[in-house]
Amino acid sequence: MALQSMTGFARAGGSLAGATIAWEARSVNGKGLDVRLRLPPGFDRLEMPARQAAQKRFSRGNVQATLTLTRIGLTAQPVVNEEFLKDVASLAKRLESQFGCAPPTADGLLALRGVLETPEPVVSEEETAQIDAEILAVLDRALDGLVAAREHEGTALRQLLLGHLDTIEQLTLRAEADGSREPAAIRERIAQQVRLLIDAAPSLDEQRLHTEAAFLATKADIREEIDRLKTHVASGRALLGSGTAAGRKLDFLAQEFNRESNTLCSKSNAASVTAIGLELKAVVDQFREQVQNLE
Repeated sequence: MALQSMTGFARAGGSLAGATIAWEARSVNGKGLDVRLRLPPGFDRLEMPARQAAQKRFSRGNVQATLTLTRIGLTAQPVVNEEFLKDVASLAKRLESQFGCAPPTADGLLALRGVLETPEPVVSEEETAQIDAEILAVLDRALDGLVAAREHEGTALRQLLLGHLDTIEQLTLRAEADGSREPAAIRERIAQQVRLLIDAAPSLDEQRLHTEAAFLATKADIREEIDRLKTHVASGRALLGSGTAAGRKLDFLAQEFNRESNTLCSKSNAASVTAIGLELKAVVDQFREQVQNLE
C-alpha cells in the first residue's frame, strides 16, 4: 500500500440496459473518514454497498461520490387520463357559456397537470439487478481512480516530507557540533560569569558560585534534546517508508519535533544554538503543515 494524500478526484462511466452511468469521486482532508453519497431518486438501496466500497479503500478524508444516471430509450408512451380530461373540458365549456371565456383548445387541455401522464418505464427485477451491479462496478473504477490520484499526490508529499526530515537532521547535527557546547567553551563561559559576579560583589562565596554555575550549565545541556530529535527523524523516515496510513502518527511526531525544538531554544545559552533552534522550529512547522494532508 502506497502512502496516500487525502485529496484527489476521479470519474468513471459505463452503460447498460439503455442507461448511461457516471460516477464522480473526490476527497479532501478530514480528521476521520466521512463518506457522503449523492444518488438519484429511487437508488437509495445502493447507499450501503457504495459506502462499504469506499470504506474498504480509505481510512481518512472527507470522500464524496456522485452518481448521474441517464436513461435512454426507456421512456414509456404518454397516457391520457380521459375521465379527468372530460371533467376539465366540461368545466371549460360551462365557463365559456356562463362567463364568455375563450373556448378551450386541445393543447391547452393537454398541458393541464394530470391530463397527460408519462408513467415510469417498467423494469424487471432482473434488469434492476443488472443495472445495480453495473453501477457498483463503475463506482469501483471511480474509487480505484481516486486511490490512484491520492497515491500520486502522496508520493510527492513523501518526497517533500523526507526533505524536511533531512533538514531537521542537518540542523540537529549543527547544534550538536556547535562550538559553544565544547567543554573548554563551557568552562570559559562559567569562569567569566563567576568573575563578573565576584567583581560586582566581592563578598560572595567563590566556591558556591562555581557550584551554582556548574549546576546551571548542566541544566542547560541539550544532549537529551539532540538525541530525541535524532530518534524522531529515524521514526519519521520509517513511517514514510512503511506503506501504511501514517498521517496520524506523523502528526503526533510533528508535535514531538515542535516540543524538542522549543526546549532547545529555551535551554540555549549561545546565540548560535538559538539561531539553529529557530530554524528548526520553522522547518518543523512546514513539516506539520504538509503532514495534515496525509491519510
